[in-house]
Amino acid sequence: MHLDADRCYRVAQSRDERFDGWFYIAVRTTGIYCRPSCPAMTPKKTNVDFYPSAAAAQQRGFRACKRCRPDAAPGSPEWDLRGDLVARAMRLIADGVIDREGVDGLSARLGYSTRHLNRLLTEQLGAGPLALARSQRAQTARVLIETTDMSMTDIAFAAGFGSIRQFNDTIRDVFAAPPSELRTRRGAGTATTTSGSVAVRLPVRGPFAGHQLLDFLGRRAVPGVEAWDGDTYERALTLPHGHGIVAVRLADGYVAATFRLADWRDLAPAVGRVRRLLDLDADPIAIDEALVHDPALAPLIAGTPGLRVAGSVDPDETVVRAIVGQQVSVAGARTVTGRIAIAISDELDVDHPTLTHVFPSMEHLASADASHLPMPTARAATLQRVGRLIAGGDLVLDAGIDRADAVQRLLAVKGIGPWTARYVAMRGLGDPDVFLDTDLGVKHALAALDLEPTAAEHWRPWRSYAMHHLWNTL
Repeated sequence: MHLDADRCYRVAQSRDERFDGWFYIAVRTTGIYCRPSCPAMTPKKTNVDFYPSAAAAQQRGFRACKRCRPDAAPGSPEWDLRGDLVARAMRLIADGVIDREGVDGLSARLGYSTRHLNRLLTEQLGAGPLALARSQRAQTARVLIETTDMSMTDIAFAAGFGSIRQFNDTIRDVFAAPPSELRTRRGAGTATTTSGSVAVRLPVRGPFAGHQLLDFLGRRAVPGVEAWDGDTYERALTLPHGHGIVAVRLADGYVAATFRLADWRDLAPAVGRVRRLLDLDADPIAIDEALVHDPALAPLIAGTPGLRVAGSVDPDETVVRAIVGQQVSVAGARTVTGRIAIAISDELDVDHPTLTHVFPSMEHLASADASHLPMPTARAATLQRVGRLIAGGDLVLDAGIDRADAVQRLLAVKGIGPWTARYVAMRGLGDPDVFLDTDLGVKHALAALDLEPTAAEHWRPWRSYAMHHLWNTL
């Protein structure tokens, strides 16, 4: 990735928070790397280098600034927008694939050799997959050190380190302090926790229309799996090593998320999935500036700046929701999905007063009795057909899948049409450029604005965001 040094330096001088996560500033005279918005005095241009990732700066011996905490910056919006190999790899790394399956597993998922993948990531990000995963492990460890009373040994293995020595060396290298010192400074930039939980501040670029986003999710909350009280959104999570619960609420300049997990090794994937659910890595100013040029959208954007596209914690779950929601109301879909969850899914193994089950797995759907699928026979058959394909590995939907290929594979399944396939691409796979021209709500919104569906061509590559603005008018 080419970084224009002059432009990057001007951004650093302006301390523009919009560019946090886009690149990092490394100061050779101090050995420290920072966010572009770091409040410290801007160093001389002759003394700085710019890197496209925190891992690249760490690999060259720079340590994270204690003041601006660059390791906790929002992720780069590029990985949401781009669909190339590097972007797909970054989404899988954020989900913890390297910690669970190694670099070979990551390469196998993407269908490329380890050597080719390492070369591409190093060329564009200044660091290979192992270094990128190491950087993520360090951030996870820091959160656990500062917000829990877990022992350092437990934290080391929960964060994905292979040994205590590797954990200690990495923390010293990245944060210029031993783990014990980070625990002594606990509370700086973190929220308080309760027993058995960890509270994480999820950074977000402003503006952020968080109330509209949480309301969108809350109105679709599946009983027993999700809950929404107008202030806090909670949901059960199925994670690689067990179940979990997350509760999110809006705070001043960030999203407060409290996690309760059966296995703390799942913290990094849980954080990544919640960030995708809430679309926290988007660049709202760039999106709004691109769409506001349309006179029909300008009042909508002015009324709700920073509107996000509601995502998903699991693409497989999104497929189920999309199929159940075909030709029924939002309220009807959530009721039916809740009944299915109670009937066939696993009970939640983390205590909670109202959440009782996780979302149904594909294996359970594939083998479910027809009486547990309260919907038309054809739609139930489609649901089980998809369940068998995913459970058997013939249909793969994850953060690293090629979105266009996924749409074509979904369309090949009997009972799945363009609306369902594109909806999955938008919410399940994070495609920012989807437009559901046959959606009834979209049709009503377009008619109210006296627009034809062809108007959406002017909204590329942000049609998903434009469509959420249309939905927001209903």
